[in-house]
Amino acid sequence: MPRKTPSPLDAPPLDRRIATGLHKLGLALKHQTWSQASADGLSPTQGQILAILAVDGALSASEVAARLGIGLPTISEAVTTLTDKRLVRRAPDQRHPRARLLRLTAAGSRLSARTRAWPEFLTHAVRSLSDAEQATLLTALMKMIRTLQEQGQIPISRMCATCTHFRPRVRSGATPHHCAFVDAPMGSQHLRLDCDDHEPAPEDQQRIAWARFASAV
Repeated sequence: MPRKTPSPLDAPPLDRRIATGLHKLGLALKHQTWSQASADGLSPTQGQILAILAVDGALSASEVAARLGIGLPTISEAVTTLTDKRLVRRAPDQRHPRARLLRLTAAGSRLSARTRAWPEFLTHAVRSLSDAEQATLLTALMKMIRTLQEQGQIPISRMCATCTHFRPRVRSGATPHHCAFVDAPMGSQHLRLDCDDHEPAPEDQQRIAWARFASAV
């Protein structure tokens, strides 16, 4: 019996094809990160620590571990190397007398600017999308991150949808959401996946807000 010629329409399910595309982006990001880390004399974990301290200021090792979703022993080992390189220093933590905060040194601050630029090649790729495509992609990423967080696959992200200041779909039009922190309307293009002013909402408020936000996505 002659073999059937496969049709271009006999493709794997759409969700699998999207997952394959995301996997390819992940491989590209991993390759770029390792290449840049090696060029800067760091490991990827060390570079991530510098970038987080540059953005969020002084943190404890436990707080850094929670931000990155990496075990504390791995973080402690990386921090020891960074202190040996005089890129990070330990300082007293006024909140806990026996604890220590991690702070960037002057050299660490200079190098952190480079580590924060490691994923910049993805930004150039995103710019190839239209404004509408970017807004749609951002909303889709937020939904995926929320799902992965609920499954315990990734650390909690400080995104709008879990913030006590977020008011989803309170009006019609191009800016249906509202940020109570700055008292300003928001559209999909304004949503953030990691906001410095984020304050976690109570779980009940998060569930209600998310249901309202996702209902028309």
